[in-house]
Amino acid sequence: MADIKSKEARSYNMSRIKNKDTKPEEKLRKALFADGFRYRKNDKRLPGKPDIVLAKYRSCIFVNGCFWHGHKGCPKFVLPKTNVEFWLAKIENNRERDLRDYTFLESRGWRVIVVWECELAKADFRNTVSEIQRQLDINRESWLEEIADRKKRREEWRAEMRRRKEKASSLLNGMIL
Repeated sequence: MADIKSKEARSYNMSRIKNKDTKPEEKLRKALFADGFRYRKNDKRLPGKPDIVLAKYRSCIFVNGCFWHGHKGCPKFVLPKTNVEFWLAKIENNRERDLRDYTFLESRGWRVIVVWECELAKADFRNTVSEIQRQLDINRESWLEEIADRKKRREEWRAEMRRRKEKASSLLNGMIL
């Protein structure tokens, strides 16, 4: 089936599609804010510029559009009938980039939460937000345990350095006398 819009009109429409502050993102952000969560939007310091960054929870939330990220099995993901090779390559590149970004963030200690656009529909919205909150609470506890473990290891290292310094000092004093 041929496109009903001219090439210029289609190009204009596609250029108006946003990559941040989309309606699903705003809907989720408002719900999280109302429930007391504070966050940063599209933090450029992190790969993939996560849609929502909760540093206190060491968590990043990506709100993926079902079409642009190729949500398999979702009715919102319908591959266009024209220029199929282009769209397959585009969506596959998006998926590969997402996976690369998620892996990098996780290797740096961030917990990644991916929310699909269709999960924020009215019927599933409250359940999705509740699940995200539950995951954030788990992430925060895990992060606090990790911080406590780091602090403990740092104190052990400092005690070991003091012990070595005292030992070296006593050996030096023994040689001088």
